[in-house]
Amino acid sequence: MFSFGPLTVSSAITDGIVPHVNARKDEFVQLYQRIPFGKWLYTPVEINYEASHGTDFARQYPWIPICTVIIYLASIYLGKKYMEKRERFDLRYKLAAWNMLLSVFSFIGAVRTVPDLLYRIATSASLDETMCTAAASSWGTGATGLWVQLFIFSKIPELVDTVFIVARKRPLLFLHWYHHVTVLLYCWHSYATEASQALYFVAMNYTVHAIMYGYYCLMALKLKPAWFPPVIITIAQISQMFVGVAVQIASMMKYFSGDSSCGVNGANVFWGSIMYGSYLALFVKFAVDRYMKKPEKKL
Repeated sequence: MFSFGPLTVSSAITDGIVPHVNARKDEFVQLYQRIPFGKWLYTPVEINYEASHGTDFARQYPWIPICTVIIYLASIYLGKKYMEKRERFDLRYKLAAWNMLLSVFSFIGAVRTVPDLLYRIATSASLDETMCTAAASSWGTGATGLWVQLFIFSKIPELVDTVFIVARKRPLLFLHWYHHVTVLLYCWHSYATEASQALYFVAMNYTVHAIMYGYYCLMALKLKPAWFPPVIITIAQISQMFVGVAVQIASMMKYFSGDSSCGVNGANVFWGSIMYGSYLALFVKFAVDRYMKKPEKKL
């Protein structure tokens, strides 16, 4: 079982959500059906995608993210020990290619998820509806469901980011590895419990990552645009955390209000609120340290 304190995935699945079992793509209208020529903007694979196999997989194998995190943290320790005795690797072009891959992937994911989220915000009776409607009957399958699933499982290969930092002997910030670990665990839990508010986080993260990894690619190639200050990326990250905290708090309020029609999961919104709150504090601290504090003069 995937334990998050006193609650586990198996108990959380029955805690305020409807599992995505045998959900059919024709039980709701996808975004492409609501816009002119929308069908031509999506591939048949996206339109007909059934995401329940992915959620079933996340529920059946909760040990995968836990073991992955343990291996990841051990690899950081052993990798740093190994690199103490040798020269750093350059890996500049490999790093640029990796960042470009993530940027393109995130851009496509944003194109597929952000319009769906904005449409639901614009047409729903209230914001509560966008956070409470079960994923299986709203955005959880079809085109958006596919890109949400890809987002969830992409958190494992994204750990390769840290390989480049360790191999190039760059400073490894607590914020970096803590973010990777907690995002992986939380995303897997969210998918296993079909968190109804998750589209907000997926859409925001895809958007920020599309910009961030594209910028990192240009940095690796030493083509960083002078007209684009890096503080913009930090502001976007902090803004993402503000919205994330607000969504989690609103979802938690709906959960504790006893509204049985709201599909949020208690364990998910509780740990999600703590996670986003810690991110907000860490990113604000990072911004203050980097952009506001005067550098100490070297003797």
